Amino acid sequence: MNYRVVSYFLSIVCFFVAAAMSVCCLFAIPWFGHRSLEEDYSSLSFESDGVRGLLCSVALSLVVGILLRYWAKGEKSEGLYRKEAMATVGLSWVIATLLGGLPYMIAGVKYAPTIRLESRQYAEVYEHNYHWRQNWEPYQLTLSDQQYRVLDAVINAPQKPSVGITIEKISEVTQLLLAEVQQALTVLQQTDGIKAKLTLDGNETEAKTRIRVTWIRMGFGDAIFESQSGFSTTGATVISKLEDHGFVPHCILFWRSTTHFLGGLGIIVLFVVLLGGSSAGKALMRAEMPGPTKEGNTPRMQHAAWRFGSLYIALNTTLAILLLFEMNLFDALCHAFGTMATGGFSTYDTSVGAFNSAYVDYVITFFMVLAGTNFALLYLLVILKAGNESRFVRWKTQIRQVLKDTELRVYLGIIGMATFLVMLYGLSYGDWDVPNDTADTTIFEKLSRSLRYGLFQVVAIITTTGFGTHDFNEWNQFGRALLLGLMFIGGCAGSTGGGMKVIRHILFVKILRQEAEHLYHPNVVMPLKLGGETFDDKEMRRGILAYFGFVAILFMTTWLLLMAVEPDTTWHQDDLSNKIVDNASAVIATLNNIGPGLGIVGATSNYGAYSPFSKLIFTWLMMLGRLEIFSILILFSPAFWLSRR
Repeated sequence: MNYRVVSYFLSIVCFFVAAAMSVCCLFAIPWFGHRSLEEDYSSLSFESDGVRGLLCSVALSLVVGILLRYWAKGEKSEGLYRKEAMATVGLSWVIATLLGGLPYMIAGVKYAPTIRLESRQYAEVYEHNYHWRQNWEPYQLTLSDQQYRVLDAVINAPQKPSVGITIEKISEVTQLLLAEVQQALTVLQQTDGIKAKLTLDGNETEAKTRIRVTWIRMGFGDAIFESQSGFSTTGATVISKLEDHGFVPHCILFWRSTTHFLGGLGIIVLFVVLLGGSSAGKALMRAEMPGPTKEGNTPRMQHAAWRFGSLYIALNTTLAILLLFEMNLFDALCHAFGTMATGGFSTYDTSVGAFNSAYVDYVITFFMVLAGTNFALLYLLVILKAGNESRFVRWKTQIRQVLKDTELRVYLGIIGMATFLVMLYGLSYGDWDVPNDTADTTIFEKLSRSLRYGLFQVVAIITTTGFGTHDFNEWNQFGRALLLGLMFIGGCAGSTGGGMKVIRHILFVKILRQEAEHLYHPNVVMPLKLGGETFDDKEMRRGILAYFGFVAILFMTTWLLLMAVEPDTTWHQDDLSNKIVDNASAVIATLNNIGPGLGIVGATSNYGAYSPFSKLIFTWLMMLGRLEIFSILILFSPAFWLSRR
């Protein structure tokens, strides 16, 4: 193992991450960080905490990069072979994740209130300790109806919990008298376990006193979870109030989305685009790009890094421009990054649904489909090959060539069939009904709603984007089960989509069919064909079967591990029966880079309630899902590091 050449490339990754963080500082300026749904633009100020977090992270990244470059001592890329490339890719993602998590911790990002209501009988209080398993401690307290309503209003303060809520507003929300609110607050402030979590700003005797709940700061486990979720384009989050810049500065939100942009085609791919496509770059890309390599009508990704990188940037730019009709620059860029990288990080708690715009939904849906398509096919549609025929004839020929791609046809077919079933069952169960529906509501209006929300959610799940416009956790059981099944599919090979990849499922079904036919025709030679071409690669066949087997084992072991280590206090008493399903969906959603799952990690929830140890498990699963599983696991083999070649 040539450790110096590995160090050389790792230093480039550090410098690359530092440069990206520096750009994000720009969005600490109020004008750049202003968002479409921000009501009071004048209240925004320069985000010093966010800039401090980014600049300190930049400095640390540069220090690490300089130290790695110094150790390399002038080593060049010519000494990079497959083994060094695999080590570089694996360690690059580890370093990028660790460095990417620094801004969250240094900036003091807060993600959840320290008090939550279990029931009307007692509350639960977050204990500030670093216990690997337990986050919440039940605090037995018999709450009166009045105390419950007041405490609920304080915890769920509208708009900006960081500012707090006035006693007058509590009275308005709870429909209690000011004296009753003050009485309830007096009791709560004298209660052990709760009093330390409540903060009063102003004179207690004044009606305009603001009261707020302290929030949990992101620790190491939370930070690397959020960082890896961004780089792996998973889109899972622990943050509860994205709209509150007092908890999450806008510049940190932009860095959060930038990790999607960097991880979309891969960190290695992007800096190879900038540094050139030498033999070393090809070796790096071969080690990073997930999914089996398809021959035939698609060129190999590693030989066209700059082409696909340019296409990726062009699609991001085009989408951002289209979104500017309904969003401002900040929102447009963040959602463009999340769409084309199939990541799913939004700047709002309600995701894309915050805009309530059919235009935004359909535009993002279209680009999500493109992001889940093999970029080699997209390249054929954009760039015409040289030839003697007319431009129209060449373009027509390339379109036919693209449409003949088996993986693309199956991918689009799954989207179409799943959308039809979701619409059908959703209409029959009333999943698309809204409160203002009347007897005059036409079937056309219901169909348009079902198409808009159903298609968006199906595409968001199968492409592993994870955006949401509708709370699919409230859908009928069949619809939820169908989405859970789509989580196992993923996008096409050579796309930014994660998951198991459509091509793997196609080949797996064909292999199973062959094995079944061999039972009654053992002497007949039946070649494996795809798209009219024969696949006789036994190594690929073995790799496909091994991949599915390992995914099944990995799912079962991590699911059971979560069931064993995750405390019951993570769930409310009424939801404890959902622990089995919720943990299973969380494993599926992180391993396949989906983001949202069902239940506690559903469309309107997040992973913030899980213990630090569980978040580390999810971080590990997200990395395995983003890269080739075996390429990561081999890094834990001592023989890999000790042998010469």
